Amino acid sequence: MEMVHTMKSEQDAGKASRRHHDRAFKHELVQQSLEPGASVSAIALHGGVNANMLFKWRREHLRAAGGASAAVLLPVTVAPAAEVMTVPASGEHAVAPPRSALRSGVIELEFAGAQLRLRGPVDEDSLRRVLRALRQSE
Repeated sequence: MEMVHTMKSEQDAGKASRRHHDRAFKHELVQQSLEPGASVSAIALHGGVNANMLFKWRREHLRAAGGASAAVLLPVTVAPAAEVMTVPASGEHAVAPPRSALRSGVIELEFAGAQLRLRGPVDEDSLRRVLRALRQSE
């Protein structure tokens, strides 16, 4: 039976275990990874480095170039949910009016503590049905 030594010898003890890559190599991989549609993992694999290492080099490059600025937050206003009222169509099948009868704009109604806002094209027949439904709900 043969004995295998797994401990490092004194000759190997002084060697560094980390690989060092020159700036040109890092720069080339970073530039490739910054191309639109580039796969960082594939570039790292092709270059023989870990993808996490390439991501680190990218962060360092972008930070040095001034491109890694903090995200800008925009102000947001949340409006209250509007009340929705469904109005049944008269007859079994509602037929769309001719295009000439459509008007664009906004119609706003306040009725019994509710607000109704109609945007875009509203034909007279649809508006009549909405008003009739409002009167019936009194």
